Amino acid sequence: MKRYIEGEDRSQSVLFPERLDDYIGEDNPVRVIEVFVESLHLDVLGFERASPAATGRPGYHPSTLLKLYIYGYLNRIASSRRLEREARRNVELLWLLGKLTPDFKTIADFRRDNGGAIQRVCAQFVVVCRRLKLLSAGEVVIDGSKFKAVNNRDKNFTRHKLAERIRQLEQGVGRYLAELERADRVPEQMLAGRVEHLHEKVAAAKEQIRQLHEIGQVMEASPDGQVSLTDPDARSMATHGRGTGIVGYNVQSAVESKHHLIVAHEVTNVGSDRALLAPMANRACQALGRKRLNALADRGYYSGEQIRACDEAGITPLVPKTHTSRARKQGRFEKEDFRYHPRKDEYECPAGERAIYRFTSTESGMRLHKYWASACPTCPLKSQCTPAPYRRISRWEHEAVLERMQRRLARRPETARIRRQTVEHPFGTLKAWMGATHFLTKTLPHVSTEMSLHVLAYNLKRVMNIVGTQKLIEALETG
Repeated sequence: MKRYIEGEDRSQSVLFPERLDDYIGEDNPVRVIEVFVESLHLDVLGFERASPAATGRPGYHPSTLLKLYIYGYLNRIASSRRLEREARRNVELLWLLGKLTPDFKTIADFRRDNGGAIQRVCAQFVVVCRRLKLLSAGEVVIDGSKFKAVNNRDKNFTRHKLAERIRQLEQGVGRYLAELERADRVPEQMLAGRVEHLHEKVAAAKEQIRQLHEIGQVMEASPDGQVSLTDPDARSMATHGRGTGIVGYNVQSAVESKHHLIVAHEVTNVGSDRALLAPMANRACQALGRKRLNALADRGYYSGEQIRACDEAGITPLVPKTHTSRARKQGRFEKEDFRYHPRKDEYECPAGERAIYRFTSTESGMRLHKYWASACPTCPLKSQCTPAPYRRISRWEHEAVLERMQRRLARRPETARIRRQTVEHPFGTLKAWMGATHFLTKTLPHVSTEMSLHVLAYNLKRVMNIVGTQKLIEALETG
């Protein structure tokens, strides 16, 4: 072909074969994977078969399969079958694995059997980031996001969904039986074969009802009243859209605010973030090797007990207060309109009256002090305050911790912007990489392993973009 760039003749012999290494550039990411995995002590991290057995058929070294998985997740290839194909045709993998071609079963078993060790490898790369001084000076942003599980919504049942499905099936059986009765009365109006078809539909519906009742018995033993048939650990969770939700997992992450690297993460099947602030903040402290830390989070994490736990651990939480009172919408005073005097242990109401301490009660495990003013019945502002005879003010015994946090938030109005631009970026990137299905594995331990591989790939690519491939290789070789 004239005037075109032409390729080589496939039948042409080469006297001096090119080296495989010539196809891999000096700044190729596979060289980072090679150096990083070779720098790990796989036996200390807990990988199976890190030391070969004296007898039996030789197996693949854990480093070979770990390199394969890191490369796969770095290039959006999570399936073991696809990794098997890539190992046979991908030049980068031919170089990285030394032309080894493990089958898909061996690849999948490695991920299944080494979950804890893989998660420790993810944490080990955070140590590398600390050594490169890429992590911010003591500030992380904590947030959670819902990721889809390998479980269709039709295969997840709650008590309400189960009862509604049984009701629909019973109504269908009733319609079929009524049609069969009409066929008995006026047989000439029924099409040929219709009666047999109706009998089959009645039998199928009754069998479904029987199966649903069995699911109901399993549901009674479930602590949260849910059953997922495909992935037993997946749970139905609400999302921000009204009337929407997914069956999946709630992935928590702590992201440092300097370079948006994920320093800690955890996969849970609890839909609420309310009880996860202190655990995630403590994980971030351990990962960063710090005793003190600022932890930013959204309103979903606001919990007095969690904020107090952070405060006691030396962590400074910055969480906006949730607005659950309807008083402002109804044109009445909120609790913030009442000024507390710590020395006198009393409140001053908007009318200038003293709301003094009355008694202490325990509600939901929290000790609450109760205050109200004697002048409430005759107060001229009572219609703006409460429809009850007295406006009772509740104060948690550790309310001072929450008040100090609100004062810190008032001094830092930019925290909401920092939180959004820091933690939403990694979640958006990970979901784009994972595609529409998100997770490929089932049950919480295996999903946690898969998430660790995604986080490791994200951090690895992020650091390569920040410092460059060569500098990261040098840091790994000298570390």
